[in-house]
Amino acid sequence: MYEPTCGMSESPCAKRARLEEERAASQNGNMSEVQVQEIDEGLYSRQLYVLGHEAMRKMGASNVLICGMKGLGIEIAKNVVLSGVKSVTIHDTNKTTIGDLSAQFFLREEDVQEGLTRAQACQARLAELNSYVPVSCYDGMLSDDFVEQFDAIVMCDRSLAEVLSVSRYAHSRNKYFIVAETRGLFGHIFCDFGSDFKVTDTNGEEPLSVMVSHVSRDKDGVVTCSDETRHGLESGDKVTFSEVEGMVELNGCEPREVKVLGPYTFSVGDTSDLSPYVRGGIATQVKQPKILSFKSMADSHADPEFVISDFAKMDHLPTLHVAWAYVHHYEEAFKQPPRANSDQDADKYIEMTQKYVKEESSYKVEELDDKLLRQFSYNCAAELAPMTAVIGGIAAQEVLKAVSGKFHPIKQHFYFDALECYPEGGKVDESDSCPQQSRYDGQLAVFGASYQKKLADIKTFVVGSGAIGCELLKNLSLMGVGCGLGGQVTVTDMDIIEKSNLNRQFLFRPWDVQKPKSAVAAKAAKDINPLLNIVAQENRVGPETESIYDDFFFESLTCVFNALDNVEASKLPCFQIIY
Repeated sequence: MYEPTCGMSESPCAKRARLEEERAASQNGNMSEVQVQEIDEGLYSRQLYVLGHEAMRKMGASNVLICGMKGLGIEIAKNVVLSGVKSVTIHDTNKTTIGDLSAQFFLREEDVQEGLTRAQACQARLAELNSYVPVSCYDGMLSDDFVEQFDAIVMCDRSLAEVLSVSRYAHSRNKYFIVAETRGLFGHIFCDFGSDFKVTDTNGEEPLSVMVSHVSRDKDGVVTCSDETRHGLESGDKVTFSEVEGMVELNGCEPREVKVLGPYTFSVGDTSDLSPYVRGGIATQVKQPKILSFKSMADSHADPEFVISDFAKMDHLPTLHVAWAYVHHYEEAFKQPPRANSDQDADKYIEMTQKYVKEESSYKVEELDDKLLRQFSYNCAAELAPMTAVIGGIAAQEVLKAVSGKFHPIKQHFYFDALECYPEGGKVDESDSCPQQSRYDGQLAVFGASYQKKLADIKTFVVGSGAIGCELLKNLSLMGVGCGLGGQVTVTDMDIIEKSNLNRQFLFRPWDVQKPKSAVAAKAAKDINPLLNIVAQENRVGPETESIYDDFFFESLTCVFNALDNVEASKLPCFQIIY
């Protein structure tokens, strides 16, 4: 991520030696011995625009541990490595299985045959994403001494006992601790950043400024904005002033706390002893750090704080809080999760969860939603690539918020479900969702084998293979879309790969720079799933290519994915789809 400032350019040998020294120092926790001064702005240009240099420097000094390398864990690790932290250590001692390939894009069938653990199998592929971030694999116990060397710890797909043990230690040491989980169409994130976490900038936006038309002289001086301009401030914000005539004491004053009185007025405290206001002035927001206090995971279970993902589903939160907590107890009792779409297992799970809430749980709910519990039980054995992408992306953002102190974090539980994806009736037949020892088992558990066959035979068109396009191709490949005899994925992008693309388009590598985006992305997607039928093109979608992308072409498609970042280029596919 960083390069030292040098008086002369380095030879390739000298650069390799320096990078090896930095990697070794990072792995030994001695990065401070390496003089890190510059950020590679060519690689991180887009990220710098959002985060700024100070946040990036904090990230570049942070060591991250990620436990669990199924689909969700690798999604988080991929995003964190691309972002440019100091180092990433991955931990998963479970052997790779064919079912892991449902959502884990850095595992291959040969990894299953060779008997590698998930962490061993994906470590080298993960390390390729960013040469500035050393990625190491650990296969020992998660002892306190081991955890101590990390700034942020992420746990996915771990036992409740292990999670609580690491949580207790992390909270006592004010480490940044994140739990991320997915079960089919359900997702959960928990964050604990210690009892005294400082957010330097809650939203990343530029400070607000507003023209002033009047300031009263009063015990609670009222500021009126010019020309009926909304100030956009909130009570508790602080402002200072400039260019005020008359009440000159306000110019450059210490930040004054705002109390919002209306969209065009706010008070700023006592102004009664200041000079009379004459005219003009600008009130400018002064951003203040925000201190947050987090509970440990055990304490947060009894007294949770929720971040709402869908206001139409607010009533789901108490039931989901219990459902996620109790499924670990169920797995400990039966050594497996409830079987996919099994009413027998669902009945057992609901009965035991109801009993748990009444007799054991520190979190009390007056009435649980049995239908929601049943749907959760149906999903417990499943792992879906799109869900791991969503929850993994959010969890990775929380890692970056923690180590940079920028943007307001999740405080503390985030629950999400995508039950709208279910077929009518809320489930498929249990017989249709049984494991088949295939790479799609995680998906079969939710949607069934007959649905999987439909996905394999559809034809799709992906317009653009940049950051969004790469994510779409990854998910389509994992899902088995276009992998049947009648199926196909067509991707087009006229651009070539640039260095700055490597920071966010994970299907590309440094040796792909100056190659066509679509061809490289298509090859990488087929590496994820060799059964994928994919065609790469380098055409612009516009009037000049209407002879290629004509009515016959669009009528053969099941769906079109528009992954472009400009409106003009989006018009033709949208027009063809609608008309």
